[in-house]
Parts: sequence; C-alpha cells; structure tokens
Amino acid sequence: MERLCGQELPFWEANLTLHTERPDLPLCFQLTLLSWLPCVYLWAASPFYLFYLKRNHRGYIMMSIKNRFKTVFGLLLWVVCWADLFYTFHLRQESSPAPVFYVTPLVLGMTMLLATLLIQLERLRGVQSSGVLFIFWFLSVLCAIVPFRSKILQLYSQSEEKADTFSLITFYVYFALILCELILCCFNERPPLFSNVVTDPNPCPENTAGFLSSMTFWWFTSMAIKGYKNPLEAKDLWSLNQRDSSKNMVPKLLKEWDKELAIAKSVPSLSSQALYSKPPPSTTNHVGGAAESSPEKAEVLLSGKKSSSRQPSFLRALVKTFGPYFLIGSSFKLLQDVVTFVNPQLLRMLISFTKQKGVPDWWGYALAFLMFFTALLQTLILHQHFQYCFVTGMNVRTAIIGAIYRKSLAITNAAKRSSTVGEVVNLMSVDAQRFMDLTTFLNMLWSAPLQIMLALYFLWQNLGPSVLAGVAVMILLIPLNAFIAMKTRAYQVEQMRHKDERIKLMNEILNGIKVLKLYAWEKSFIEKVLAIRQKELNVLRRTAYLGALSTMAWTSAPFLVALTTFAVYVTVDENNVLDAEKAFVSLSLFNILRFPLNMLPQVISSMVQASVSLNRIQNFLSHDELDPESVDKKGTSPEFAATILNGKFTWDKQDPPVLHNINMMVPQGSLLAVVGHVGCGKSSLISALLGEMEKLEGDVSVRGSVAYVPQQAWIQNATLRDNILFGKAFQEPKYRCVLEACALTPDLEVLPGGDMTEIGEKGINLSGGQRQRVSLARALYSDADVYLLDDPLSAVDAHVAKHIFDHLIGPEGALKGKTRVLVTHGISFLPQVDNIMVLVDGRVSEMGSYQELLTQDGAFAEFLRNYSLDDLIEEDEANEDLLEEEERFPEDALSNHTDIVDSEPTINEAKRTFLRQISVLSADGEGARCRSVKRHGCSQKKHGEPQEKKKAQEMDKLIQAEAAETGKVKVTVYLEYARAVGLVLSVVICLLYGCQSAAAIGANIWLSVWTNDAATNHTQERVHMRVGVYAALGIAQGLLVMISSLTLYMGNIGAARKLHLNLVTNKLHTPQSFYDTTPIGRIINRFSKDVYVIDEALPATVLMFLGTFFVSLSTMIVIISSTPIFAVVVVPLAFIYVFVQVRSCW
Repeated sequence: MERLCGQELPFWEANLTLHTERPDLPLCFQLTLLSWLPCVYLWAASPFYLFYLKRNHRGYIMMSIKNRFKTVFGLLLWVVCWADLFYTFHLRQESSPAPVFYVTPLVLGMTMLLATLLIQLERLRGVQSSGVLFIFWFLSVLCAIVPFRSKILQLYSQSEEKADTFSLITFYVYFALILCELILCCFNERPPLFSNVVTDPNPCPENTAGFLSSMTFWWFTSMAIKGYKNPLEAKDLWSLNQRDSSKNMVPKLLKEWDKELAIAKSVPSLSSQALYSKPPPSTTNHVGGAAESSPEKAEVLLSGKKSSSRQPSFLRALVKTFGPYFLIGSSFKLLQDVVTFVNPQLLRMLISFTKQKGVPDWWGYALAFLMFFTALLQTLILHQHFQYCFVTGMNVRTAIIGAIYRKSLAITNAAKRSSTVGEVVNLMSVDAQRFMDLTTFLNMLWSAPLQIMLALYFLWQNLGPSVLAGVAVMILLIPLNAFIAMKTRAYQVEQMRHKDERIKLMNEILNGIKVLKLYAWEKSFIEKVLAIRQKELNVLRRTAYLGALSTMAWTSAPFLVALTTFAVYVTVDENNVLDAEKAFVSLSLFNILRFPLNMLPQVISSMVQASVSLNRIQNFLSHDELDPESVDKKGTSPEFAATILNGKFTWDKQDPPVLHNINMMVPQGSLLAVVGHVGCGKSSLISALLGEMEKLEGDVSVRGSVAYVPQQAWIQNATLRDNILFGKAFQEPKYRCVLEACALTPDLEVLPGGDMTEIGEKGINLSGGQRQRVSLARALYSDADVYLLDDPLSAVDAHVAKHIFDHLIGPEGALKGKTRVLVTHGISFLPQVDNIMVLVDGRVSEMGSYQELLTQDGAFAEFLRNYSLDDLIEEDEANEDLLEEEERFPEDALSNHTDIVDSEPTINEAKRTFLRQISVLSADGEGARCRSVKRHGCSQKKHGEPQEKKKAQEMDKLIQAEAAETGKVKVTVYLEYARAVGLVLSVVICLLYGCQSAAAIGANIWLSVWTNDAATNHTQERVHMRVGVYAALGIAQGLLVMISSLTLYMGNIGAARKLHLNLVTNKLHTPQSFYDTTPIGRIINRFSKDVYVIDEALPATVLMFLGTFFVSLSTMIVIISSTPIFAVVVVPLAFIYVFVQVRSCW
C-alpha cells in the first residue's frame, strides 16, 4: 500500500482511528479498501450473473422513466469518475499525486460503466428487480458514508483556501447519484412484454416482489394485515405459484425416476445371467476337484451375483430434481454459519472494553451496534434459508404424492396384491410428510459439523489444549447416538408395518360399514383395530425410551463438554485462571455448540425415519407396470375397430393364463355380443382390450378412442350433470338426447335437484340401476369410437334394459355406427346384434351371427335349450305386463320403476331374459325386431321448465365441505389434550421442566461466582469445590431432562391411546347417514395423517415448546436478577412478542 498511496498517506493509523474521541479512517484506507470493495464484488459476480441472464430470458421490458433515470445516473457516475481522473492529471502539473488517485477513479469509472450496461441488459432480458445491482449500490453507499463524514470533518478543520473544492463537489455528486441508484433499485420495473399473461384473479405477490421485498418478506405484509383484521380462510390465500404446482413438480420427478429405471434396465443383470446359465461339464476326474461344485455352493454363488444387480435410486432422482434449488438455501445456511461466530468475538471485545480504563465511549456503542447489526443480518439470512428449505420440502412432498398416485393407477395386478390400500395411503400421507419434515433441517448434516469445528477452533484460542477434553466427550457420545439411531430405525420399520395393517383394516371396515352395522359387529372390529393399535403403541413406547435417552444426551452434551473443558483448564496448570472473559466467551461458544449438538441427533433420527420411508416408496415405485404398448391404439386395418390375434392373457405372470388362443376381429361400426357362463372370461376379455391384463402372446389392437362401462358403475362425488359430462363442455341438445337414451329423464323429476343433485360418494343416493345408467350416459356423452360395455343391462329391470338396448346400444340406437362390444346375459337381445362370441373356459367356442350359431347346433344352441318351460311361461307373463306398462307409461316413464336387481340375484335376471328369448324364437325374426324397436330419436318434450324450477330451489349439499377451525387454538383444545395426558401428570411434567431449568440457572450462577474468584485472588484453594458443585448441578439437570422427557413421552402415548380409542369408537357407532354424506378418504385421513400427528409430531412439538419456554424464562430471571433495569425493556418486548404470536395464530 505504501507504493500505491505514498509515504505521506499511511494505510492505517491507530491514533487516528481508535484512540480518539473523533475517529476517522486514513485517506489511503478510504481510497483503496472502501472504494474497491463494491467494485471487486460486482466484477466477481458479473460472469455468473451474465451466464444466468443468458440462460433465463423472460421477455423484453420497455424503456420506462425509472429505467431512463437509472441509465442516466449510471452514465453520470462514469463521467464523474473520469472527471476525477482528469483532475488528477491536471494536478500533476503542480504536484505529483500518489498512484491511488489515478487507479481508484479508473476502477470506479469502469465499474460504473459495467453497472450501466447491466441495467440495460436486465431490461432486455426481462429482469424486473436485480439483487446483484442492489447489493452493489448498497455496498457503494455503505462504503461512501465514511468518506462523506471525513470530508465534512476536514471541511470544518481546514481553511477554505486549503480545501479541495472540485474533489468535494465530485464526491458529493457521486454520493448523491449512488444513493439515487440505490433508491431506484428498491422498486420493480414493469412486467416484460411477450411474457405470460397473468389471468389469475388472486396471484401470489412473491412472483413480482423485488429483491428487497423478497429478502425482508415485505410482500407478505398484506396477508398479515388481512389476518390481523379477520381470521384467515382458504379463500383468502393467494393462488399457488405455477412453479410449485403439482402440474410442474410431478413430471419433473417422474422424468428423473424414469431415467433411473432406464439406467437400471440397461445395466445387464448378473443374476439373470447366472440363473439361466448351465455349469460347464467337468474336465477332470479328480474327486473334490475345482470343477465340482455342490448345490449349496451354487446357491451361494447365485445369491451373491443377484445382489450385484443395479437397483434404481429414488434418492438420486430426488437430488437431481430438487437439488439445485435446495443448494441456494444451503448457500444461505453457509453464510449464516459464518456470521454466527462474529458475535462471540464482539462479546470478547465488549468484555475487554468494560475492563479497560480511559477508552473512548464510542467503542462500546460501536460494539453494541455491530452485535445488533450482526444479529439482524443473521436473522435475514437464516429466514431466507428456511424459505428455500420449506418450499423445497413442500415440492418434494407434492411430487412424491403425485408419483405414488400415478403409480397406483398403473401397477400390475400382481403388484396390487403386495401393496395394500393401507400401505398406499400411508405412503402418501406419512412417508411423504417425513421427507418434507427432513428437508427443513437437512442442511444440518454438514452445517452441524462445520459449526462444531469452528466453535472448537475459537475455544482452542480461548482455552488452549483443554478443549481436547471436550472433544473426547463428543467422540464418546457418537456410539450412543449411533446405537439410538440404529434401534430407532428398526422400531420405525416395525411401527410402519403395524400402521399399514391398521389402515388396511380401517379401509376394509369403512368400505363395508353398512354390512358391519347390519350384523352389529362394531364391538368385534373395534377390538381387532385396538389389538393392532396396541402393538403400534408398544413400539412407540420403546421408541420413547430411546427418545428420552437421546434427549438427555443432546441436552447434557454441551454441559459435559463445558465441564470437562473448564475442569481440565483450571487443574492442568496453576496459572490458568477462569476469569469472566474466558468463561462467558466460552459459554457463548458452547451455546453455539449446543444447537448443532442438539440438532445433529434429531436430523440423524429423521434421516433414519426418512430412509425407511425412502425404501418403502422406492419399492412401491419399482413395481412392474402394465405395458401401455400392449394394445395398439392406432390399429393396423381401417376395416376393424378391435382385433385380437392369437391372444393369451393372464392377471399375473405367475398364474396360469385366463384367456387362451383368443382370435376376434370386430368390424368398424358393428355390435358384438360376448356371452357365456359365469366365470368363463367375458370381463377378462374386456380388460384385455383395455390393456389391464398381462399379455403373454398375440397382438391386440383398438382403433380410436375408447369408452368403458364396467359392471359396477363408478360414480364421483359430484352433481349428476358433472358425472355425465366428466369434464366435457355442456351442450344442451346432446345432453338431452343422452338422458333420454339412457332412460334418465324421468329420474330427474324424482331427484330433489334434478341433474344438479349432488351424488354421494360411490353413488350412495342412487339405486343400482340409476348408477349404471349414469355410467352409460357418461360413456355416450364422451362420443368415443369404441364402446366396451361389460354387462351394463344386468343392473336394471327387464323393461328398462329393453329401452336402453333399443335407444342406446341396439342397431337403431344412439350408438348406431359406433363399434360396440357388449358382454350380456340378455339373450333376448342377441337376434339384433351383428355377431356373437361364445366363451367357454377362457376360449372362443363359437363366433358368428345369431342364426349361424343356432344352425351349428353347438354350445350356444345347447345353452339356449337348457332352460325350462316353466320359466318360459313366467317370461310370457312378464312380456304381457311389459306391454301393458308400455301402454300406460309412454316412452321413458318405464325407468321410473324401482330396479329390482338390487334385491334379486343376477341368475334370476338371466333366466328371465333367456325365457324372453325363447318367446322370440317362436315368432318371426323381423316381427320381433320391429316390435322391440319403438322409438330411436330424441324426444321433443320440453324437460327444461321443471328442471329450471328445481334449480331455483335452494338445495342443501349432500357432501358438506370439511369443517376446519379458524383463528387461534382455543384453550379448551389444550385442556382436552391435557385431560388425555392426565391433569396430574401434566402438572408433574411442568414441575420437572421447571426443576431442570432451576438446575441450569444454578449452574450459570455458580459459574459466575466461580469467575469472581479471579477478581479477588488467583489461588487454587476452592477449585475442587467449584468443579464438584458445577458438575453436580449439570448432572442433576441431565437426569431431570431424561425423567421429564420420559414422563412427557409416556403421557403423550397415553393421550394418543385415548384419543384413538375415542375416535374409532365414535366412528364405528356413528349412524349410517354420516357415512352416506362423508367421503371415506376424509375419514381415513383422520386415522392416518392425524393419528400420526398425535403419535409423533405433537410430542416433539410439546417437548420443544416446554424446553424453549423454560429456557427463556430462566434466562430472563438470571438477567433481571443481575441487571434489574432490564425489566423495563422486557415488558414492552414481551407485549410485542405476545401480540405477534397471538395474531400469527389467526
């Protein structure tokens, strides 16, 4: 610096800066370090920022007044810097300025030019707010404040003749310009052109928030004010950011997971090679030679080779998907860790300041301000880190749930046997939540060791080699933590197994709740659920023992480290004196050490739990999927809509085939009927066409879109209209035709809200026939190319089935011209179909037209002749009744009758329809066809008027929205949980926590008394007593922590048992009407996610709350007892914190 500034301008002067009442920095320091610091930052950040701008193009921002001012100010700054440079050349004629007067204006000028170019480049790339330039302008203003004050002091101390007027003017113009740039940089630019238009009526302001608003979370202020005025509800929340939506997150994760699966499949599996390879023949006759191998050895060899096959890694897919965004939060955490260790050094300087005599008062004020500024900066950085971690955790949970849900729809039937419904529910609720909880503190895996190493480094500087004793204590605690983590993992696996079993049983109970109530089996099934629950609680109890031991370990670890360090320090050398500076600076470092030592075991425990969940999710996602290419969607021949050639199908590759040698070709626009005895494979054939079965041999082709009507209709919890439209646009004429063809028009007059009537879960408020007709209407409205109808007429009355066939399925129905594959037992309809396929034991017995099959006198004719004459007479009577009803009730009124299929077996319906077919055989074929086809067009009757009247009526929703409490948690809720724990036990827990805090206070007071010994004498007279009492207080604190934690865990387990017992007892004794109006998923969520919260999340929260509360209380007691004036500050601070806490709960 001497060569740069010259001998007349020293870089540092202690008397000018420190030992004076009017401190100032030397001119060389100002012209070099303070001037160059912002420039170094901008030039270092520019390459990365330019790369970022090149990769991210958001549009083009029009030149605004604000942008013009920023550009003009940047150019003016460049001009001012060059003016300083030319002024220095001018002064060279009179004197020889130091080189720094040339270098600094040149560097500043080039930097200002770079900043101006970045302003315009940001505008061209659509950046509305720049964090890089904001930090640059902020650093520039911050570094210019000292020269600003210095020049004012010089102006007052020097005469006007000696003052350099030009330099003063250029500097103050420079300061004013950078201050204006900083102010302008706080505001956003207008949105860029050619960007996506925001059509959301309630967008999240985070997307448009500037850098300063994002760093301080100022964009959230409006929501906080709204929550202060009124309790927040779901409708008050902003819309989710597009980047955080499942539409964006799930495909990203699935893309990386598909890559992992592809890599795993591309690597040749050694196990498969070993399984299908034969050993080479022996080439030696030696007994026991090398070529001879026993079956046991071969088996060992195979198992060893099998383990070497590569498995897809779901963890790697998660890291690739969310790692880059998570690393931004990690960088904030790294910066926060570094800033954390500034405060102990400032505390050392502050204690040293209080000991010194005659030092300037501004030292203390400066140190206090620096401590406050450091804490403020640490808070800003830490919350940015948490923001990134929370968002990452939310995205991980969203993507995992989406991936599991998508997988559950695509897995094979064999996989469905091993993965129960309870397991899938737990995967999406509990296991996905564990990843979200882990992500919040995942950075502690590397942050905790870093903080521990930094703390030990500063402790070494403070106490010397005595710190090694503390390191030894930490090393000794590692095996204990490892043992706890290993056992916790084992218990976690066992607990999740019991949880899956319990949720599976609850799902079966809720699905069959009507039967369970009719047989009064509530008590028996409650006992079965509670038996599984007891196993789960036993595992939780063993986990609680480990948790109490772990809590004692991480609570006592910092104290044990401090105790051993202090004890070794004062005993190894008589000259080592534990004074206030060493003790309290070390304690501040030990307090920093406390958090990583506390969090590291918890993070390890969370990682153990997450690893269990990771394996469960990975195993589930690794299940085989149905091959989407097993059915050719395009079709090879335009003449045939659906074809199967030499097809062999099975539900599981391990099971024998269900369908053998299937050959069928359905012409375009034809109607194919599939008939056969029960269990012959008719529904399996439909599933094969849908691609739901494992194809062993042959080719399957379906040309065009497909509509499927299953035997058991699938009904959504939505209005009748929404069930029919199924996401399609509403078209009134088409909709009315669909209703009439499916015989639903008269039902609308019966339903209280017409087609706007809300249908309960699984169509609970519809009859079986109505559900089937709604399913048919949905298929008809979809306007597909191929219709696969799996016995849709079995669920309706005979006359309704006739209406549906005539108006919908038959040759003159609404589906005329569409390709239809109809599985049916209605033999009376068979003369009107184009072709009939007869299945016998999974094979095609016969196929042809109705007359051809009768002529062949094969299995189909034998099937028709097997029915009795009595059934024929009954069918004739039914036909006569049908004709009378058709005369009394025109057209669609037939569907008004109750569907008798709900109370009669399917076989009776099959007999009646068969007998009706026998009567048709005795008549002329054409006459039968003409009689059955009555009307095929859409009715011209006006159904809209009564429908509109019904819409006008105020209808109560069948399925009510889930009730959620708003506002703060009521006191009664806390009391209810305390009663579940036990009021006496709750008081005991609080007393135990109070005792452990008292022990901690006693240890701190005793340490302060110990340090006072150094002020009176430096003897070692009471060292053993001081160490012994300090150790006793610390050990007592550790034991109390373990006892209080164990008591708390036991109380929480008792509360969990009582709350679950009340829940399951209440739900199984709830009236059936509750289940008719409440989705099963909502009830299952209570038994999975909410019970998980009570079992695991709530105890940890209560533990953290009690610990934080009593630590804060003890800290205030100690401070107030030593400095009573602090109580004046505590009262307003407590009021502010309580106010914020209460309002944040709304």
